[in-house]
Amino acid sequence: MNLSHAEGAVLFDPARAGSRPRWRTIGELLRDAAGRYDDWEFLRFPEGSLSFAEADAYVSRLARVLRAHGVGRGDRVALMMGNVPEWPLSWLAVTRAGAVAVPVNARCGPADLAYVLKDSGSVLALASQECVALVRKVAGDVDSLREVHALDDLAEELADSSPLDPEIPVAPSDIANFQYTSGTTGFPKACMLSQDYWLRTAWLMAVGAELHADDVVLTAQAFSYMDPQWNAVMCLMGGVPLVVLPRFSASGFWDSVREHGATLTYVLGTMPLLMFKQPRSAGDRDHSMRLVLCSGIAPARHRAFEERWGAPWREVYGSTESGLDLIVAPGAVETVGSGAMGHPPKGKDVLVVDRRGAVLPVGETGEIVVRGEPMMDGYWNHPETTAQAFRGGWYHTGDLGHRDVAGRVHHAGRLKDMIRRGGENISCAEVESVLEGHAAVLAAAVVAIPDELFEELPKAFVQLRPGHSPGTDVARSVLGHARRLLARFKVPAYLEFVDSFPLTPSARIQKRRLVEPERDQRAGSFDAARDAWA
Repeated sequence: MNLSHAEGAVLFDPARAGSRPRWRTIGELLRDAAGRYDDWEFLRFPEGSLSFAEADAYVSRLARVLRAHGVGRGDRVALMMGNVPEWPLSWLAVTRAGAVAVPVNARCGPADLAYVLKDSGSVLALASQECVALVRKVAGDVDSLREVHALDDLAEELADSSPLDPEIPVAPSDIANFQYTSGTTGFPKACMLSQDYWLRTAWLMAVGAELHADDVVLTAQAFSYMDPQWNAVMCLMGGVPLVVLPRFSASGFWDSVREHGATLTYVLGTMPLLMFKQPRSAGDRDHSMRLVLCSGIAPARHRAFEERWGAPWREVYGSTESGLDLIVAPGAVETVGSGAMGHPPKGKDVLVVDRRGAVLPVGETGEIVVRGEPMMDGYWNHPETTAQAFRGGWYHTGDLGHRDVAGRVHHAGRLKDMIRRGGENISCAEVESVLEGHAAVLAAAVVAIPDELFEELPKAFVQLRPGHSPGTDVARSVLGHARRLLARFKVPAYLEFVDSFPLTPSARIQKRRLVEPERDQRAGSFDAARDAWA
């Protein structure tokens, strides 16, 4: 299984690795890693680093403290912290105690926080010093919540607690997380993710990325999102360090890569575009990065990414609901710029189907559906939505795609992220990609607004690059760029400039927050048909 820790060795042979790892629970994996890797570095934060053995000892102590505070098997424990060492350690402790972790974005406000605490039925909350006041303020309105603690407040109990594992039976099928979806198109729902889900997801990523013995993995996402969590589990499997940045910085990302000697990372959403639009530097290729995994690589920029930073970028496709579904092998250079998202890993089946569920031939666009393991156990408190998502025995992703002659799946937008304009279907993703190709545009989001004549019209929200000011000339230039590259019906009918976008923890634009029901979406926008401001 773990073949070698010789320098540069591939730890898990893709040709021989199965679809599931040998560990049954996250706690079992952590104990095994502590025994195998002992004082090797596991977690590296600006505050310092922890070894595998140190992490295991702390997690065991905290699991015992949680049990002493009445946290039982299946109880929900909310975690609200920034990217600090206590986040992954608390998560590991909650799962070792047989409880369910409820990650909360540290940027949540009172309403967001109250919703998650109430919906999850959390009985206890662990927070950083920066977040604990807000959690305590909201706690009075949450009937299920019995206790709120900053970990600093538990220091004495932690010091007195035994480092031995608590005698708590934990099964692979036990739920480890209520992982709330990003909520780009609707109110967040909690995906019920089991111990087995996390192990399989991390395992398939380790195999697919050909994890090396000398890898240094780096993450810049909030730990409340799922990717840093499977990163941590993957590093436990391989005995390699995980570098956790406080936050994502487009201007500082590659400096951090160089500082830490990072060799493997995962980025998504607007992160690649924001990095690419930073000023070029003579040191852009001066780093140790061997592989960048990314979801949603813009095909037109894929080769430019690799040429600029001198590292291969490979597509990864999946979701909170289903874990890893598609991945491009590190050596698949022929996919660069093609938009291909790769093939399913072992244990997964992925099809492209029509509205009746029939498999579509090569080149035809339909919905991407998935089955196999890992897979969530369903949406908490949403049985009807769960049944709809898994109709016919397949998880319906809501993504559009097509398959090429080599069997690779290509993304073609969101099924629900479509605009119906006078009988014509418009992919928002396609229009956004074109708009972001304009020299003045940093990021764009296209949404549907209602129209009596055409049913729906596309409206573009545009964030400009530094040095460009919103105005008539820029609006005309952006729309002219779209007219040259798109069918006439796809060109945005309205354009509005924004200073920034509301983002999910995964750096995706929250479109539902752009379209305010009480607001006239035409007012204050540039009307393309009238060539004037509405």
